[in-house]
This record gives sequence, structure tokens and C-alpha cells, in this order.
Amino acid sequence: MADTAAVETLIRSFLERADKTTEFTPETPLFTDGLGLDSLEAAELSAMLEDEFGTDPFSAGDFAETVGQIYDFYAKAS
Repeated sequence: MADTAAVETLIRSFLERADKTTEFTPETPLFTDGLGLDSLEAAELSAMLEDEFGTDPFSAGDFAETVGQIYDFYAKAS
């Protein structure tokens, strides 16, 4: 499916396009004090993940709150 490096690359690409910080760790929250995503940006990230990897943690019922939870979703899916 997707390895951590591929997921990280996609997240960084999205963040650059959204003019957000591209510095994060697996513990970084996606919202508020972390990456600062709003609901529309979370939906865009979800769509990009699904387009690239065929599924995403948001539409699969696992609402990710940190970058690491996104990594974990794809690690379990592999």
C-alpha cells in the first residue's frame, strides 16, 4: 500500500500548497496547535491520500488526529 516515506512526502506537498508549516513529527496534531488544519484542509488532505493510496484514515472511520495516526493507518493496511 503506502510506506511512511511516501505518506510523509504527500503530507509535506499538501502543506506546502496550503502554505502551512512543513515541520512535523509523528506526534504533531493535525489541527489547532499542530499543523493548524481546518475542516476544509483536512478534507483536501483526505482526498489527496485517497487519490494516491486508494484509501484514507478519515473516510475509513479512523479519524486521525496526529500525523503518526495517519502513518499507523497505512502501516496496518499494508
